[in-house]
Amino acid sequence: MLTSILRSTAWISGSVLLFIVMFLAWESAKLFVTISPSQLFSDEGWFPSSQHFNLVPMLVGSLYTALGAVLIAIPFGIALAVYVRFYAPKLFAHFFRMVTELLTGVPSVVFGLWGLLVIVPFINQIAPPGASLLAGILVLALMILPLVAITTDSALEAVPKEYFISAYAMGLPRYSIIHRIILPSASSGIMSGIILHLGRALGETMAVLMVCGNVVQIPHSIFDPVRTLTANIALEMSYAMDVHRSALFVSGFILLLTTSFLVIVVSRYKHEYTKNA
Repeated sequence: MLTSILRSTAWISGSVLLFIVMFLAWESAKLFVTISPSQLFSDEGWFPSSQHFNLVPMLVGSLYTALGAVLIAIPFGIALAVYVRFYAPKLFAHFFRMVTELLTGVPSVVFGLWGLLVIVPFINQIAPPGASLLAGILVLALMILPLVAITTDSALEAVPKEYFISAYAMGLPRYSIIHRIILPSASSGIMSGIILHLGRALGETMAVLMVCGNVVQIPHSIFDPVRTLTANIALEMSYAMDVHRSALFVSGFILLLTTSFLVIVVSRYKHEYTKNA
């Protein structure tokens, strides 16, 4: 009975995902009846009223924002997880874990509001207008940081305790044990979490919409305003029609393909790591 229920649930989940993919593909295909796919990367800009749908500036804005956030969150998240796991007193470790888990449940709009009221005015004092690529990177990094810390902590916990005990018995200092034994052993779980969080950053909407400035351009500086694919969909879907609407579905389909690619990379990496372990 339980097996049948689980099998049915798995089939339903897979069917829903397949339906979403087919729906996005169908709506996206309508665009290419009117324009060539190459125009998505070669048009003079994003001007829906003139049927110019260049997605490159928003693709670049999405990638820069997500990659910058992940690059900032990785060292701080790993450092926090290592401190909580191996250095913090038990009471403080429990407190840090609780706070970190609470941060993962904060709605993205709250992070966006905080960024709009704190980060954007601060950056505006350095280089106006403040709403910029840098603001989006910092807000996204703060959102991803607790997720990186939690996945890293889980990966560290999965390393057999015998590794640490044996190395400690041989006289190795704690730093060397963590650096040379524990972290390499947990690298598969840490890397998988980082790649998945990159997908999470690419799919974020509200926070980046509120702090990035929403100007369709390729940024030449971290202080330039940008618009991401997700923000563009959220801003324009309410009034988009016909070809314009299909172009927004193409944006969503590209995001879906990118996230799927990241999931495949994680699966392949874990498979190769398990095979070579």
